Amino acid sequence: MEKIWDYLNLHRIYTKPKGQIPDYDAPVIIKAGASIADFCNSIHKSLLTEFKHALVWGTSAKHNP
Repeated sequence: MEKIWDYLNLHRIYTKPKGQIPDYDAPVIIKAGASIADFCNSIHKSLLTEFKHALVWGTSAKHNP
């Protein structure tokens, strides 16, 4: 299964409201190299205008928040 994800060059993004745990049941799927604007637009078109900042964590992040 992981080879398919690598071959298609896709990433799973798990969203997390502040103060809650991440929802691991419904990730947002984006292509590698997609921008934050692409991510916001994949959720909802009006999200980008209200977007202020994002915290990124995990093994692939350069810096943990």
